[in-house]
Amino acid sequence: MEMEDGRRVNHLPPGFRFCPTDEELVLHFLYPKSLRLPCYSNIIPELDLHRLHPWELDGKALMSGKRYFFFSQKMENRVLENGYWKQLEMEEPIFSGGSGKVGVKKLFEFYIGGAPFGMKTNWVMQEYHLCNWGSAFSSHYPKTKGIRKLDSNKWVLCKVEEHKGNAQSFNYSDEDGSELSCLDEMFLSLDDDLDDISSSHFL
Repeated sequence: MEMEDGRRVNHLPPGFRFCPTDEELVLHFLYPKSLRLPCYSNIIPELDLHRLHPWELDGKALMSGKRYFFFSQKMENRVLENGYWKQLEMEEPIFSGGSGKVGVKKLFEFYIGGAPFGMKTNWVMQEYHLCNWGSAFSSHYPKTKGIRKLDSNKWVLCKVEEHKGNAQSFNYSDEDGSELSCLDEMFLSLDDDLDDISSSHFL
């Protein structure tokens, strides 16, 4: 969203909450973005994952509650100037009703320093990828059938969050009250073994 003077507004107005499901993030945001369709994806900004440390996302990414949402171009590595995102050895498929698999969700932890000897922080990221360009998408966007998918492998959607406190204090349900998947539960419990690291120490 942009104001009349061109400044970008990435925080939702008071009273509004952005709590999409994984299926909604893929079907209504990532897919239209990949096809350059004018849709809801415009409220989520494009950011360079290589340039922004997680604590620098405030004011740049779309913020809802304590979560940051943004699009990033797909990349082989996620190394930044003062740290890196380390992928966990698991991923979760995303399905759309009876239409089959439409996406994949991957999980990352942020480390300060150089790989592989960095210090783990309490910043975590879920990264959404598209898959299955068949009937699952054409049923939702019939007018796009047969068009050239120029950006089909270019974009991913990222959801970043800083965890604080003991993981036992979390209820494993999302903000909208829905049950979480096993990967979401792991996303919430990653800080169980952290020593309450504060990102401000590294600024």
